Amino acid sequence: MTTLTSAVGSVRLILAASLSPQGQGETSGAPWWAVPAATLIGGMIAWFAAWSSSRQLRRSAQEELHHEQARLLNEQFAMAAGLLGHEEPACRLAGVHAMAGLADDWAERARRQICIDVLCAYLRMPYPAEPSESASVQERLAWQADREVRHTVIRVIRDHLNPRISGTAASWEGYDFDFTGTVFDGGSFRGARFTGGYVSFRRAEFTGGLLSFRHAVFAGGNVSFDRATFAASRVGFQAAVFIGGNVSFDYATFAGGYVTFRGVEFTGGTVSFRGTKFTGGSVNLQGAGSWTAPPIFDDGVMACPPAGLLLPKSVES
Repeated sequence: MTTLTSAVGSVRLILAASLSPQGQGETSGAPWWAVPAATLIGGMIAWFAAWSSSRQLRRSAQEELHHEQARLLNEQFAMAAGLLGHEEPACRLAGVHAMAGLADDWAERARRQICIDVLCAYLRMPYPAEPSESASVQERLAWQADREVRHTVIRVIRDHLNPRISGTAASWEGYDFDFTGTVFDGGSFRGARFTGGYVSFRRAEFTGGLLSFRHAVFAGGNVSFDRATFAASRVGFQAAVFIGGNVSFDYATFAGGYVTFRGVEFTGGTVSFRGTKFTGGSVNLQGAGSWTAPPIFDDGVMACPPAGLLLPKSVES
């Protein structure tokens, strides 16, 4: 109100200065509509000043809210990271879910990627082999607890790579996942959609259990199993779909266990097995649902496959 009164008064003073300074009976040179017009102009000036002030207040409030939200998210990140490094398995499990929830809440791509990187880094940490039967009960329980935490990380990532099935709030499709050197002794990426970004299983070790990629979709991204080792494990790509992007098993070693691609669809993209070593176990490509874009092998492998590599009958010589 003070702003309005001041603005109107200012305009009236300007008009008054243009009036004749003679007596009351004399008529000034100003038209009859000058005062109403001045009042209107003053009101408009006051309204604009009030609107501008309100806009500044809203902007300041939004900036303050943004800073407060960022501060809270940073505090939650520190708490989740601390839980992941806790000695107690139950606390580490809580840290896994806290970090995943924070990734969902953090809409900024770079911040969400950091949360994903922390979860992947947990899997890359040293993972001892399963204790022997002669190990103490305490040692075996500690190993089993650590294994449960690791498999929970895998499940959380899998769920976020196919939220339409899992019902997870946010999708992590298109983000990067670094499993370089990770030891896998089971787990599931069933139905995961690797549709962008870069996913690295380079030098990963598949040492036991069942790791499933059943119904996984590889489209538009880059997935590397380069120099990975498949030993004493079962890895299933049943009914997986390769329709784009690049999936590489270059220089991987299949030294044991069983890897199956039954029902897989090779319809696009590039799947490469260059320099791959088949020294044991079985890699079964028989029963592929589609072979329109077959994997790339070294020269001569398709014509004379090594022991353990089972190709579709139609491509064997």
